[in-house]
Amino acid sequence: MTGGALPAGANGLLHDAGRIFARYHLRSAFRIRVHGRDRMPATGPVVVIANHSSMIEPQLIFGMLPRRSAFLVKAEMFKGAAGWFLRAIGQIPLKRGEIDRKPLMTAVGVLKAGGVVGIFPEGTRGAGDVGAAERGAAWLVRSAGATVLPVATRGTLKPAAGKRRWRPRVDILVGEPFAPAVGPGRRGLEEGTEELRLRLAELVKTLDEWRAENRLSGAVGGMGNDDRV
Repeated sequence: MTGGALPAGANGLLHDAGRIFARYHLRSAFRIRVHGRDRMPATGPVVVIANHSSMIEPQLIFGMLPRRSAFLVKAEMFKGAAGWFLRAIGQIPLKRGEIDRKPLMTAVGVLKAGGVVGIFPEGTRGAGDVGAAERGAAWLVRSAGATVLPVATRGTLKPAAGKRRWRPRVDILVGEPFAPAVGPGRRGLEEGTEELRLRLAELVKTLDEWRAENRLSGAVGGMGNDDRV
């Protein structure tokens, strides 16, 4: 699965090259495992929701997804050559904390064309614990009738005390896709947002518990199909 809709003006070949780079260029710094990658629906509109604790997760998730994806990325990243590249590979600038329908409508266009849109519903980079969520993801699901694919990532943060271990283990867990029924109006968005938040928080908790259980044994099984990245 590689093809898929992208925003107008994006270069599909450059997008694919960016995915390959994102998937492999961090291997020298991390030992990366992806669990359940085959849970990505092969076709149709999909909203990927993921926790976000560092600038590394977006790169890893973008690279490991088996389909092309357009992520909503904070507008501050779209400056100079980096901004040109992000637009060229189909990423969508989003102004945090402001009412801006343009990026959401661009994302809806991708979804209605059968594509994949990624969003970090916490809104801002934090602990990655999904304690709060913005309503953009639920709005996209309601507007495009999209399936939701939750993705949890752990292991990218540097320890609060002490130095990071050499090539620490990073785990990416792809959850089961689901199709929430987001109701009309503000209340529907609030309820839909809470459902998405709880499902993602549950997946993050599952990954945390599995990592804690397997920390000493170094086991890699038990989370669905594993893919060493």
